[in-house]
Amino acid sequence: MDLGAGTGQATGRLLEAGLTVTAVEPGARLAALLKMNHPAASVIVSRTEDADLPEQAFDIAVAATSIHWMNLDELLPKVHASLRPGGKLLVWRNVFGDPTYPTPFRTKIGRIVAARTGPPRPGPDAEDAGTTGRELVRTGLFSVDEVSEFRWEVTLDAQQVQNLFSTFSDWNGQEVLEAAAAAVEAGGSVVEHYRSWLIVLSRT
Repeated sequence: MDLGAGTGQATGRLLEAGLTVTAVEPGARLAALLKMNHPAASVIVSRTEDADLPEQAFDIAVAATSIHWMNLDELLPKVHASLRPGGKLLVWRNVFGDPTYPTPFRTKIGRIVAARTGPPRPGPDAEDAGTTGRELVRTGLFSVDEVSEFRWEVTLDAQQVQNLFSTFSDWNGQEVLEAAAAAVEAGGSVVEHYRSWLIVLSRT
C-alpha cells in the first residue's frame, strides 16, 4: 500500500519489483495521473486517514515523502489495522540541502528562506529522521527496526533548479525564480548535496 502516492513515483517502482500495489492519493488530479501512469495499481482517491481499507490485507505500507501531510493519530491505527501480523511500514524522505556541504548557492537559498515573513510550518521537523521516528512509535503500534541514511549529489542547471524548487510546497513563485537566478549567478549550474533517509518499522 502506497500512502499519499501522488503521481506514482514510488508506486511504479513497487510494481516493477513484482508487488501488487494499492495506492492511496487524496488529490483527484494526481490520482488521475497515477491511474494513467500505472494502470496495474489499484487506486483509492481519499486521504489515508479516511480511506475504507480492508483489515490485515497488506504486507507492506510505504510513505514516500508524504507522512508529514498526515495526521498520525488517525493514520497509524488505520495502517496498523490494514497490515498483516509481521507487516512493515516504510517511511522515507529526501532532504534537499546538506549543511555539511556549504556552497554559495546554499547560502543564497538560506537567505531566501530567512526573508520569509509568514509563520513556519507547524509541527515537528519533517526533515529529521529522528523526530519522525519518535512520532511514528509514540502510539506503541509500531517499533523501529532500522534507520538508514544515504548521501548523494546531483548537478542542476538553472532551469532544473527552477523545475525542482517549484515542486516544493512551501516555496512561492518569486522564491523559485530567485533560486534559479542564484544558479545563474553560480555559473549556470550547481552541485547540490542531498540526503535521503529510510525508517523501517514493524507492526507490533
